[in-house]
Amino acid sequence: MILPIYIYGQPVLRKVAEDIPADMPGLSELVQDMFETLAESEGIGLAAPQIGKAIRVVVIDLDVISDDLPEYKGFRRAYINPHIVEYDDSKTETMEEGCLSLPAIHENVTRPTRIRVQYLDDAQQQHDEWVDGYLARVMQHEFDHLDGKMFIDRISPLRKQLIKSKLRAILQGRFRCAYKAKAAAKR
Repeated sequence: MILPIYIYGQPVLRKVAEDIPADMPGLSELVQDMFETLAESEGIGLAAPQIGKAIRVVVIDLDVISDDLPEYKGFRRAYINPHIVEYDDSKTETMEEGCLSLPAIHENVTRPTRIRVQYLDDAQQQHDEWVDGYLARVMQHEFDHLDGKMFIDRISPLRKQLIKSKLRAILQGRFRCAYKAKAAAKR
């Protein structure tokens, strides 16, 4: 089932998400719904808060960019209770990011290129691994959602000031996107 994407201003996007029991009822259906929603919205990652649930579940599908990054051919994974436990700050990279919850906003964000993550996969297997490259960036972006953060929290105060009118327009419900969305109550 395709779910609405919660848009900037929705309170759930600023909540710290809770770990869930590995045997949570309906988890596999939720993961499937999240993948369907992600495909419909043409995104590469989706965190549960973006569909209105303050729980630690993320889906990532990098197969859609495998023409440009062939190493991600067939890459489609769910992350249950993911946490970044270590950042390797020795190398960072600045790259443009966008977000389904922030329609039409794209900004440069600097992030470490390597992180250590712990999570359960959708088969309930525990993982503790170092991740680098583009996947590390996507994980940081999506896992930020689980901590009540958005990529605009990682841009300079000057850049944030420059997009203030765009953010205000989103809060007022003045935005367009090609997917089902749930805007915040108009202010």
